[in-house]
Amino acid sequence: MSNNVNRNISRRKFIAASTGFFTGSALLKAMPPYSFSSQELKDELSEGEIKLVEQSSMAKELEDYFHKGYSCAESLLMVSLRYLKKPEELVWAAAGYGGGLGHKDLCGFLTAGVMGIGFASGSLKKEREEAKDWCSKKVKEYWKWWKGNAPLHCVDIRTPGSSSKRCVRLGQLGAAKVEELISSVQA
Repeated sequence: MSNNVNRNISRRKFIAASTGFFTGSALLKAMPPYSFSSQELKDELSEGEIKLVEQSSMAKELEDYFHKGYSCAESLLMVSLRYLKKPEELVWAAAGYGGGLGHKDLCGFLTAGVMGIGFASGSLKKEREEAKDWCSKKVKEYWKWWKGNAPLHCVDIRTPGSSSKRCVRLGQLGAAKVEELISSVQA
């Protein structure tokens, strides 16, 4: 069956359409990817955050790995693996994700949280499709939570002159959130 579609477009329509495209692209680039500045990020946990971290085994354990040669991504994945009782050598899955994929891009705590959720979905006693749906829902929850608490990119989190305490704080909060999201797997 032939699919003859008239692909002719007048020069005037093309120019009008492309102008709208390029204007929209420029506007999107000018918009910040999140609703707060990196100056608003705290280095220390608040009282409420301290209580949250104290209630999370993953959050309490995270700092042990972060300060022992593990990257941000490796430390969060490691505490996820330990929580899920998975082989610790799987932490190598996160080896290239630290420091924002080594390019100050997507935060390793964000990407490792997604990996931890993925490992948790593999532990579910459900059919593959149902487990993938569960995973997708939890990843969306984590992504939304992260965007409400921190920038997506390392370059916007660990700005020049900022302390690594900022990263530890976000890592602990991320670990607590991941534990909350995957806790139903352990139940």
